[in-house]
Amino acid sequence: MILHVLNFNKIDTDFLVGAQLEGFDTMVKITKEAKITVIEGDEYLASPIDRRPKFHLYKPNIALLSGIAWDHINVFPTFDNYVEQFRIFVDLIEPNGSLVYCSEDKELVKVAEVSGQKNNIKKLGYSVPPNKIIDGTTYLLVNGKEIPLSVFGDHNLMNLTGARLVCNQVGVIDEQFYNAIQSFKGAAKRLELVYKNETFNFYKDFAHSPSKLKATTSAVKQQFDKRHIVACMELHTFSSLTEEFLNEYNGAMNTSDEAIVYYNPHTIAHKKLKPITEEQVLKAFARKDLKVFTDSKAVTDYLKSKKWNNSVLLMMSSGNFDGVEFLRFSTKNPPPPGGGIALPGGGGGGGGGGN
Repeated sequence: MILHVLNFNKIDTDFLVGAQLEGFDTMVKITKEAKITVIEGDEYLASPIDRRPKFHLYKPNIALLSGIAWDHINVFPTFDNYVEQFRIFVDLIEPNGSLVYCSEDKELVKVAEVSGQKNNIKKLGYSVPPNKIIDGTTYLLVNGKEIPLSVFGDHNLMNLTGARLVCNQVGVIDEQFYNAIQSFKGAAKRLELVYKNETFNFYKDFAHSPSKLKATTSAVKQQFDKRHIVACMELHTFSSLTEEFLNEYNGAMNTSDEAIVYYNPHTIAHKKLKPITEEQVLKAFARKDLKVFTDSKAVTDYLKSKKWNNSVLLMMSSGNFDGVEFLRFSTKNPPPPGGGIALPGGGGGGGGGGN
């Protein structure tokens, strides 16, 4: 969002960002001329030989933290150890710099309260801005005006407010920000709209951790509260396939009307992890009507069998459901009569592309 707004307002900016954005050929730009650099950082390790979290290397003037969710049990064995990395990060902000943080996150509020004193940083908390939903479109309510958005959900709205606070500190006034943000369609694979018609929407999303599943499914249900929401996710990462971490998924997809979980036992074996059973997955998610699949073709066959009037399908994974060519809707390949989903390439095989 920050990068989109700066680009929209023709402010020369260098960047290092992971997700692909519309309007950018590449997501890395480093020059001598730009006075601003936007870096998308995270707490994962810098490399196999540098065990520091990546965001400990940046020492920013302005930092934005959107939340603390213990997603990397393979690297940070305890929650306290995980949170400590964020405290260290805040203390690495340059003197007289700024921390913009989500005040809805209790752990993050604690970090903001106890960190950063020695560098005299300014702390700016944010939360969900006033908004309303009309016919599937979210509008920001700003000084009596309704500003339409292409993105939706509390998580996106909070990120938007954080982005505005960051942009304010580099000279972008609110009017410039709101003019720009209306054309922001989101990053690739972040609640990315693949297809829609009058009665059906299909989104794919990178969500895979418990916190991301909750945020994404809740956002979709809130946006389409009169529709039947089918949420399908793949357990794919090292953490998500770890027996000890599974219980973190308790209730993660409860806001969807129907929940589906897929995992591949061969992936678990390849990662040299202890096998998990379908019963363990059912117990971990704590949802009696959860459908669990261990074969990708079975997932696509099931989805093809469904009727999709007045529905939303949400596919979530950091992988690609083992090569499934995800529901590639287009005007040339719409759902067939009766509402079943068209799956080009048949379902399970080695279709490219994917999520």
